[in-house]
Amino acid sequence: MIVRDVVTAVLLLSGAGFSLLGALGLLRFPDVPTRLQAATKPQTLGLLLVLAGAALRADAEHIPALVLAGLFQVITAPVLAQLFGRAAYRTGDYLPSVLVADELAERLRDEGGRPTDPPG
Repeated sequence: MIVRDVVTAVLLLSGAGFSLLGALGLLRFPDVPTRLQAATKPQTLGLLLVLAGAALRADAEHIPALVLAGLFQVITAPVLAQLFGRAAYRTGDYLPSVLVADELAERLRDEGGRPTDPPG
């Protein structure tokens, strides 16, 4: 029983730590695309670790709901990040100096669309 308690505590604390790091990234990063990284990757991993820790302590009938919550998070977070990132790009709410490669500009140019000129 003590091993299960220790593993549960480690999972819960690790998940809380990843979520805290994601929240700090939201405050510290300069523009929307970099903030989206902090909003999706560590937050998703943090939630999955918390759910895993909760699943170790939960009754068997509650585990499918925890798995479903984790599955929805893994499916929806990247899609929402993609949509928000594209909207931020089209409105010019990004720092061009942070981009390593700007593939979306080429694609929009090919499709006939034109992104808003970046600030600065």
